Amino acid sequence: MTSFLQDVIADLQKKDVDFSQLIFVLPSKRAGLFLTHSLSKALKKTIFVPEIISIEEFVENLSELKYATNTELLFDFYGVYSNVIPKEQLEPFDKFSKWAQILLQDFNEIDRYLIEPENIFEYLKAIKELNHWSLSENQTDATKNYISFWSYIQTFYFKFKDCLTERKKGYQGLVYREAVEGVEHYVANNPNKRHVFVGFNALNKAEEIIIQELLQQELAYIYWDIDETFIKNPIHDAGLFMRNHKATWSYFEKHPFNWTNTHYQSQKNIEVVGIPKNIGQVKYIGELLDKLHTKQTGLENTAIVLGDETLLLPLLNSIPAEIDAINITMGLPLKSIPLATLFEELFLIHKNDRKNEFYYKDVVSILSHQFVKPLFQTETVNYSDEIINHILKNNIVYVSLHKLEELCGVKKHIISFLFESWDNLPEKAIKQCSELIIAIKNNLSIQKDRNLLELEYLYRFNEIFNELNQLNLAHHHINNIQVLLSLYKELLKNETLDFKGEPLQGLQIMGMLESRVLDFETVIISSVNEGILPAGKSNNSFIPYDVKIENGLPTYKEKDAVYTYHFYRLLQRAKNVYILYNTEPDVLNGGEKSRFITQLEIEKLHDINHYMVAPIVPPISPSLKVVKKTDDVLQKIKSVAEKGFSPSSLTNYIRNPIDFYYEKILGIKRYEEIEETVADNTLGTIIHETLEEFYKPVVGQILTEKHIIEMKSFIDTTVEKFFKAHYKEGTINKGKNLIIFEIAKRYVNNFLNKELESIQAGNSIKILALEQEVKTEIRIAAIDFPITIKGNVDRIDEFNGTKRIIDYKTGKVEQHKVEVVDWEAILTDYDKYSKSFQVLTYAYILNAMEAFSSPIEAGIISFKNLQGDYFLKFAKKDKSGRGAQKEFAISSEILTAFETQLVVLISEICNPEIDFVEKLLD
Repeated sequence: MTSFLQDVIADLQKKDVDFSQLIFVLPSKRAGLFLTHSLSKALKKTIFVPEIISIEEFVENLSELKYATNTELLFDFYGVYSNVIPKEQLEPFDKFSKWAQILLQDFNEIDRYLIEPENIFEYLKAIKELNHWSLSENQTDATKNYISFWSYIQTFYFKFKDCLTERKKGYQGLVYREAVEGVEHYVANNPNKRHVFVGFNALNKAEEIIIQELLQQELAYIYWDIDETFIKNPIHDAGLFMRNHKATWSYFEKHPFNWTNTHYQSQKNIEVVGIPKNIGQVKYIGELLDKLHTKQTGLENTAIVLGDETLLLPLLNSIPAEIDAINITMGLPLKSIPLATLFEELFLIHKNDRKNEFYYKDVVSILSHQFVKPLFQTETVNYSDEIINHILKNNIVYVSLHKLEELCGVKKHIISFLFESWDNLPEKAIKQCSELIIAIKNNLSIQKDRNLLELEYLYRFNEIFNELNQLNLAHHHINNIQVLLSLYKELLKNETLDFKGEPLQGLQIMGMLESRVLDFETVIISSVNEGILPAGKSNNSFIPYDVKIENGLPTYKEKDAVYTYHFYRLLQRAKNVYILYNTEPDVLNGGEKSRFITQLEIEKLHDINHYMVAPIVPPISPSLKVVKKTDDVLQKIKSVAEKGFSPSSLTNYIRNPIDFYYEKILGIKRYEEIEETVADNTLGTIIHETLEEFYKPVVGQILTEKHIIEMKSFIDTTVEKFFKAHYKEGTINKGKNLIIFEIAKRYVNNFLNKELESIQAGNSIKILALEQEVKTEIRIAAIDFPITIKGNVDRIDEFNGTKRIIDYKTGKVEQHKVEVVDWEAILTDYDKYSKSFQVLTYAYILNAMEAFSSPIEAGIISFKNLQGDYFLKFAKKDKSGRGAQKEFAISSEILTAFETQLVVLISEICNPEIDFVEKLLD
């Protein structure tokens, strides 16, 4: 394959030009490296390298202005805006910057296309006045301000232009306008310089005039790269601009139009592949590269062109490991680097300043950040872990700066960088961020296995904060943290971390614009979807569509035509083309299959192999976890059995044996999270302990009205005491926690009222025990080691002479869940029988400790529905099922029936032949 650049060099050699005296002007800087490489191969004698520059650099030289950065332009523009607009109508910088960027883009377009600004701005003002009934006498202040804004735009333009030119600075359009005015002077002063314009397509008016002037003065050559298929077809967008140049430039009336070619019509292997989702595309590219790398000795003539440049990182992670020679033209956006999230989190916590109090999740996120955590490391301890553990252990939802400093030991200065209040002062914020960068850099520098890439990250972020500081010192427009944050994001959005590589070797990865002038034999283009390639309609302008048409400004149609040309030019000399598109488009990631694909299929110049691929998803059949009872597991079961099975551990086994294995055999505990609102189990513990404290003094006594009335007087203080004991440093004086605090008091009060009503009705209630620990051994013939059953009974009392075992529940209890109808189901139906199993276990243990002289009752008191007494009911032996007659008394027969099931359950747990098998839960 002969590339376009090689053709250009060959033609210039035929003209016998002195290459060292030429100035090559290219669409992009990247193309210059390939041109230099092509020159070194084509020229047989040693020469000085000709000057090779981009069109932007060439125009900058003509204008004698320097390009200002986008941020500089915003600051300068705000200065002009502040001097023009009345003070009462001034907007803060962060709000101004949102619409100012759009207006700057319009200024840019007006100047690049050499439009008289008065025509546009007067027309815009007239349109807005007409739309808002400017002659109406009933205009609101908002309407008046809105219309007056449009009258100011012309003033903005001229004053901003004067401001920039005085400082020899300019935005792109202004630089181009000034360059047009300086082209005659340039020609007069450089009569012997020859310019070669290579590979251009869409030119703005300023570029057209500059190039045509140099062509007319015979100081330039120009080489186009267009296939005759596109230029001869009057409606093909790939040739839109070329047809116009050829038809309207007077230079081509006497000179040939170099060149039109027929490369596109040559035989090609074109595959169009539909792939679900963006990540599917990059994974498929990885598979494709693997195949290509196997077939070819190298990938020097292969390019990946990313339509959606955000796919760079996932693409790099999908490239086969054996492909080591890669050149990446695109930069990695700084916003994608982990360090970016650290500073954004810092901005957010200081923007929402709570007077040196910080939400625990923000603190944990910052302290556990990969760049921050190493700063807290000492020889013996990492204070970051210590602080996080203290926050979790003490349930601190909002942690103070004082507490952080108290916990951080010798690392107090690091806490200052991170959490000391910025006082809404941008200068202080920038200073502390810069100090943090230096601290991270110093820490990385002393590490033996330091990551040089991380040091590069720090360097680039240090540049950003230095730029912010310089801009603030020069203009003083950053007056609060919110403005600083918006500027930080703006800078971050446009900054990239450039990759270093060998630009002329290996696989080439680039965006669509970087592909200009370059040719590859194998091309892989991703994200060829509407909204990406081409970009489609966009209203990012104050100038209406019809006004743009009237004044010759580019619209979305011309912008789409630019990408149409780039797309088809990539295909011209390529032999193997892979065009990938997302079959599952959405609003954020582009639309349906691109019109480019449809156009290729309709043209029928090439045989298109169009197919769909999908990830290979292995069939996943839901398999239940099974754990064999090895000798180690059996030894652990024996240890647990000797310590004692509790009712909750046994019901946990009934619910799901694998959960029992995790908790009791492996000792895995649930992760304790911060309770931002009081959890149900915490509420239950508080109510249990409150009632225990109330009833302890009357154990062994018959309750009286006086007892209950006295207890009620201490509800508030006692509940609050136990809230503080269990909810640690969590707050209970506002929000949901205040509601839960009041609910806890209400539960206790309602329970005591019920006790009081029962006493007043003539019932005798005697408290026998509270929170009593009970346990007993059970002997099972098939098991050769002792089994202990243990538990903690909330309350044992006598009600009118009948002994009762009572378990407190803060949740809702339903009557049918404390009725035992089918004894065998008690080991299988967790949902229905778990509560019955628990209180029956207590009854069984108590009877084993001291045999009941008479039948007892056992049940649950539910604080959520106190209107009922939920005591166990049992179906009589001769009946079963719904509607069977029930009885409350727990007799020896009942306990024997329960013991039978208990033995079955424990035997199963201890049986080495029965594995722990997971249950599928609803």
